[in-house]
Amino acid sequence: MTLLYKKIRRILPFLALLGILVTCGKKEKAVVADDVNFTSYVNPFIGTAPLTDPKTIGYTPPKDWRVWAGLVYPGSSLPNAMVQLSPITQYGTGAGYEYEDKEILGFAHTNKGHWNLCNIPVLPISKNASFPYKSSFDHGREKASPGYYQVFLNDYGVDVKLSSTLRCGIHEYAFKDNSDRKILFDLGRANNHVDDWTLKKTGENQVAGYQKMGNEKIYFYATISQEIKQIEKINEGKAKGYALVHLNDDENKVILRIGLSFVSEENAKENLKNEIGNKTITEVQNSANEVWDDLLSKIKVSGGSKREKELFYTSLYRAFLWPALRSDINGDFTDESGKVRNEAYKYYTIPSLWDTYRNKVVLLGLFSPKVTNDVINSLVDRGEIRGFIPTFFHGDHAASFITGSYLRGINDFDVDKAYKLLLNNAYKEGGTRPYIAEYIEKGYIADPDVENPHVETKAKAGVSKTLEYAYDDYALSLLAKEVNDTVHYKDLQIRSKNYKNVFDASTNFMRGKLKNGSWITPFNPQYPYYEYMYREANAWQVSFYVPHDMQGLVTLYGGKDAFEAKLDSMFTLPWNPEHIARNVSSFIGQYCQGNQPDHEAPFAYYFVDKPEKSQKVLDNILNNFYGIGENGLALPGMDDAGEMSSWYVFTAMGIYPLSPADPEYLVTVPVFNEVDITLFNNKHLKINTNAGKRGLKEIKVDNQPTKGYFVPHDLFIKGGHINILTE
Repeated sequence: MTLLYKKIRRILPFLALLGILVTCGKKEKAVVADDVNFTSYVNPFIGTAPLTDPKTIGYTPPKDWRVWAGLVYPGSSLPNAMVQLSPITQYGTGAGYEYEDKEILGFAHTNKGHWNLCNIPVLPISKNASFPYKSSFDHGREKASPGYYQVFLNDYGVDVKLSSTLRCGIHEYAFKDNSDRKILFDLGRANNHVDDWTLKKTGENQVAGYQKMGNEKIYFYATISQEIKQIEKINEGKAKGYALVHLNDDENKVILRIGLSFVSEENAKENLKNEIGNKTITEVQNSANEVWDDLLSKIKVSGGSKREKELFYTSLYRAFLWPALRSDINGDFTDESGKVRNEAYKYYTIPSLWDTYRNKVVLLGLFSPKVTNDVINSLVDRGEIRGFIPTFFHGDHAASFITGSYLRGINDFDVDKAYKLLLNNAYKEGGTRPYIAEYIEKGYIADPDVENPHVETKAKAGVSKTLEYAYDDYALSLLAKEVNDTVHYKDLQIRSKNYKNVFDASTNFMRGKLKNGSWITPFNPQYPYYEYMYREANAWQVSFYVPHDMQGLVTLYGGKDAFEAKLDSMFTLPWNPEHIARNVSSFIGQYCQGNQPDHEAPFAYYFVDKPEKSQKVLDNILNNFYGIGENGLALPGMDDAGEMSSWYVFTAMGIYPLSPADPEYLVTVPVFNEVDITLFNNKHLKINTNAGKRGLKEIKVDNQPTKGYFVPHDLFIKGGHINILTE
């Protein structure tokens, strides 16, 4: 960044204010200026607060329950980085940080928001501090932006500033009292159980060590700007043990620079040397801001309120935090078998595919195709070691992710190898798809006959698996067609219709079956289950999930009128407040925005030619389910590695990947008057609509009317103009 550019950026807020004064009362310009810093729209605290209002939740939570309403972290990270440097207020929670908490326990260097990670926690403490180490804090003295976090520790009198690079973190501690300062390395704690840890002094102001959880070992190397007087270790190597690094006394701030590696201490040191070296926290923060601004600026919106821009860009930011990098700067990574390797691609964690295959990994592919390609290579590498390409939690949605990415032009991976491994998933027992032999034999997965099943009854989730496997079969069939495997293409196309086998025409619901083919009774379509018949859902919430064959589903229901009436009932039949499931919340009738299984349902009216009904539901969600709660900082449910946020981004833009394996997008009415998307080749795709009116009338692509409601992915390659006419 040039000196002149820096000076211009410093006066931009004043110019913006002048512009507001001059144009007060006038309509907002059609285009967002290029000199806007898009990170200024991001509020990392959105998603950190709980839902507390029973009217919003849908039921009264039991005592001491915290309804999952984001489970995100406010700390520093770069897109898809190895390091996520964020405060911890409570271990064993989704992201370690809960907005309502009053004390900070440390600052950890990894995070996701799924009750894991939160590794290598450190905390600056004052001379009078005593165990257990923690400090109160106030939100009034807390700040966060992409790539930066700051807070004042009241009890220890320390102003803390944090920033990060891909593999490293930097801490700046300004103590009120510089005598007998210490840094706590709380290495016996993380969100996972710690099996082993160590810390050793490697120089007058350097330390190194590791933290081990199960098969995963995270190494670190840190330099401290002050000389180390001594290191005090309590229960080294044991859970809840810790180390205190005592520093000398002088008048300067303490700067802690730390590198991480999943390979070795030496690699952690090399990561630190190359990514931070002697940089100041201001330099690291400015670099992080530039990285985020470059990514966020790929989508420029105009129109809409300041709050809508905040929600949009915060959601876009959240969508690019996971999966996480695991390759060091020299290319080394530790593979699935524990072997250290170095390949031509960067190694990443498994995406949270049950959550993110619907939309988030599609968004990743659109704006970070290189990362997406490397994530696929990482999945294929794991597949070679395991014999099956892994998934996350449920279903086999690597099929959708890999196929959809390939059909969108991401192809720098061994397609034949990926395809053969996905065939293993789809045909071989003992791998990614549990009960696949039963599914192939019967065309569905049965559940046992359980007397008085309850929310947490453990079984097969047979209906959800059948529906998801049917979609995965469809996705894989598209890849089979691409590689000219006619035999498997035909078989998988037939299997993709297996959703029909769990549709009960007598009730018009997807319903569980027993091994003998009879329907499970008694049957209450409103009752939610975690694993019995359904996965984290009830019958209403899965009964519209056939994204690859919605017309076939309409026919099953008895035609358009019957289908529309059933949808109407879904969005109007009140949720029973006696039905309590922790991660099923935030309802419109029986529809649950707070969890993923029915996130396609609001778009279903399109298939009875009633897009205005879909838009009414979508607008309700966009306006009333994001940035809610007492402080305006809650989400309707878990963000789930960016899925909840990605749903908002696509829907607010007016395009949604209803069937993510297909290279096309369903068009809805965007929140903004104009969405200007900069493509990877610097061409532009613009989405426009007339302000104020929300009923879809017509879709034009490059000034030509379209048939139907979908637009092709080609627009994200060649550029173009989608004009959405409303009434």
